[in-house]
Amino acid sequence: MTTAHRMFPDISISTERLVLRPLEDADAPGLAEMMNDEMIGAWTAVPQPYGEADAAKWISEYAPTERESGRGIDLAVTEFLTQRLVGIVQLAKTNWRVRSTEMSYIIAPWARGEGYAAEASLATAQWLFRDQRLERIELRTAADNTASQQVAQKIGCISEGVLRGACIARTRGEDGTWTDFRTDYIVWSLLPEDLEGVTDQLAEASGYSAYSEWN
Repeated sequence: MTTAHRMFPDISISTERLVLRPLEDADAPGLAEMMNDEMIGAWTAVPQPYGEADAAKWISEYAPTERESGRGIDLAVTEFLTQRLVGIVQLAKTNWRVRSTEMSYIIAPWARGEGYAAEASLATAQWLFRDQRLERIELRTAADNTASQQVAQKIGCISEGVLRGACIARTRGEDGTWTDFRTDYIVWSLLPEDLEGVTDQLAEASGYSAYSEWN
């Protein structure tokens, strides 16, 4: 018996500093530049080196297929003032019967340290719980990816345990070649009640309002 799924809408989410929107063809150069970063190469499975053709394929083929199938959605994270692409929030493996999805985030090296990952993922979570009526968001962070774990903690995620040896990460040698190595995943979850108070705490810590709206 198949579970009925639904398509994710064409959504734009605004926060005080960011706009999250569908990927566009014009994002390809910025996306390619971002994906060639050392940390993104280490903690994700994206091909290295990552070219504009790879970015164009993601934008024109992969992202629309994921959204239309109801499996997920890929949102470009852009600065409200400059409209510059600073990251991606990705939802995948959505289960509409369980009302759960898996969330991940990537922030460009030039935009790190600004709290953008937490701001973007919190706004996405608010939209998923309130507008899409999801009940659970799951995150998986590599055991050594402390930056990603800090974001999960900031937005109120609860650590549920360790998936031993479930993650393939990469390290780049002095000659520039990448080598795979096996490590653990830490599993985090976010339920609607976990967001209570998180918005206020983030606003106090960062000095900006974490209020978000979508259309």
